[in-house]
Amino acid sequence: MAQISHTIAHTSRFSKCAASQRLALRAVLCLALVTFLAGINVSLFAAVDSGAQAKSRAEAAMASMPRAKSIRGVKISPDGTKLAWITRGGIIVQSMAAAESGAKLGSPIALPGHLPLRDIAWSPDSKRLAFLADIHGTAPSAQLWMVDAPGGMPEKLADFKGYVSTPSFSPDGKLVAALFIEGMPRIAGPLMPMTPPEGEIDEHFYEQRITTVDIATHAVRQVSPSDLYVYEYDWAPDGKSWAASAAHGSGDNNWWVAHLYTIDAETGQLHDLLKPKLQFAQPRFSPDGKEIAYISGIMSDEGSTGGDIYVVSASGGRVRDLTPNMKASATWLTWTATGKLLFTENIDGNAGVATVSTRGNDEKTLWSGFESISAGGWGLSLSLARDGVTSAMVRQSFTEPPELWAGPIGQWKKVTSMNAGIKPGWGETKNVHWLGEPLPHSGAAGKKQRIQGWLMFPRNYDPHQKYPLVVTVHGGPSAACMPHWDTANGAGSALGYFVLCPNPRGSFGQGEAFTLANVKDFGGGDFRDIMAGIDSLAKQYPIDLNRLGIHGHSYGGYMTMWAETQTHRFKAAVAGAGLSDWLSYYGENDIDEWMIPFFGASVYNDPAVYAKSSPITFVTNVKTPTLILVGDRDGEVPAPQSFEWWHALKTLHVPVTFVVYKDEGHAINKPADRHDYELRSLEWFEEWFGKAEQAQHATKK
Repeated sequence: MAQISHTIAHTSRFSKCAASQRLALRAVLCLALVTFLAGINVSLFAAVDSGAQAKSRAEAAMASMPRAKSIRGVKISPDGTKLAWITRGGIIVQSMAAAESGAKLGSPIALPGHLPLRDIAWSPDSKRLAFLADIHGTAPSAQLWMVDAPGGMPEKLADFKGYVSTPSFSPDGKLVAALFIEGMPRIAGPLMPMTPPEGEIDEHFYEQRITTVDIATHAVRQVSPSDLYVYEYDWAPDGKSWAASAAHGSGDNNWWVAHLYTIDAETGQLHDLLKPKLQFAQPRFSPDGKEIAYISGIMSDEGSTGGDIYVVSASGGRVRDLTPNMKASATWLTWTATGKLLFTENIDGNAGVATVSTRGNDEKTLWSGFESISAGGWGLSLSLARDGVTSAMVRQSFTEPPELWAGPIGQWKKVTSMNAGIKPGWGETKNVHWLGEPLPHSGAAGKKQRIQGWLMFPRNYDPHQKYPLVVTVHGGPSAACMPHWDTANGAGSALGYFVLCPNPRGSFGQGEAFTLANVKDFGGGDFRDIMAGIDSLAKQYPIDLNRLGIHGHSYGGYMTMWAETQTHRFKAAVAGAGLSDWLSYYGENDIDEWMIPFFGASVYNDPAVYAKSSPITFVTNVKTPTLILVGDRDGEVPAPQSFEWWHALKTLHVPVTFVVYKDEGHAINKPADRHDYELRSLEWFEEWFGKAEQAQHATKK
């Protein structure tokens, strides 16, 4: 296949077949990201078999999955009267009145040449939209456009040679700011394919700067310092400065050590307010400009946000944690009034919307649901009008495909019906719980920790039959499995699997102490939480413990490699972008700063803490047949980590197949590669679960 650079296989009397597609990492990684599932039962349902024809049963299961249309970049106007969002056809603008009456959607805003559109921003007066249009080519290039909405003709404001994102109007509506990396040869971010190394390696950095465009003159001006990489920014209410998360040096690597700055919008002068103790995101000015709020906590990926809510004076000073005892993870926030913040939260695996005052410790959940809500990006979020009540977002769950909803918080009405009539092709999914070990330093000796996860049942479930179980470990580790329209895990369900996506310690959703509980303990308590979940659920449901599988990508890939060194209970494993050796990884990856908060020191200062959590330290224990999948330009978990694991398993005569995807990064983006990734995973479980079942039958005879 053209999209695959090479396949390395060491097989034990079996061969592999493949075709093409994959599940987006952001639905995991998270970040985010993303989980890719696999799983096949040897005793397949007739409904799947009848549709298979010449396809493998795995491919037939994938083909049977319902395909939902996507909605991106939802924005409600500041006055709450209009909605805008992105579909494949362009940008749709709809009045709230028309949306509430169920009126037919208007024609989308589109540009000549079918340019992909993204990153919508409303003007403060709610009359205009700014957005970005990507230019086709090998290197990033985009245009900034503006349009009177609805009904106006788009006007081009600027051309950008390099990567640009996140436009926003100034409070007076005269400027549009954006984040711009001039001359960037690739899409920014460590998830994207890295530029292959060539020639003498130097320390040249492409810095992301706040750049303004004057609407009247179209003049473009880079404002923030040329040696500073700005990750996020927010206009001050008077338009004279920005609050920003930023760092000097490598943009990919230094998000984990970013400072909170204010930046003068005229001169670019910096005021260094503070360096939070842990990672932080989403700096937001209060309506009076006197304070800045942000989310901070242990986070493993930029964009995969979770933690407590903090506030500090805009001139610096004492920092206050407003939610120190919250048993949830804040994921997005905004001010609704001076002294009042509204935020979304992951609460025990569910979505929530809550408020907290600047007095602190008085959070109140306004709404929660067995679903996911998002206005764009990773994690939970919504788009909120100036009144602090009217909002819009995409809602989806295991039973409902994505649709746009809008209205007062908790009283939303459906705006779109793009996926009307689509039904899930998988079984019921339950929010399940079990008990794990006590959290470290919990002060409650002997009190076991409640662990949450999602258990998807086999389609056409019969409680009198036994079914295999595949554990899908999410990426991160600072992330969580959330309810969503889940065709990847659904394919396993359609073929007769239980699918467990656990949220062990280190995940979001149970409060900051829970997310911090795997620090200096990767592969310890988190692994035992997962295994405790398997045993607990096997006592409640007809799970065939002779046919267990494990799968994950990124941190999930690491946990897959780790699990097969700690137990022989799994009959098959699929490690996507897995991490085999923390010591060598430290010097190979593009983002080593993320490791310090989790390990407490660099690998050079404390190699022992890295070695004790490295699968390679215990690799001689491995017996589990393993499929290894990775992108050749992965900067987050570079391909050598997968090569190292493949080499070790091959040497130890463990059945292993290794696939490297050409020109792919940490997120496998090409549709053909995504398909191949998922199909290989499904067929790997089918192969080895089938062998386990055959061996079991032979033993009984």
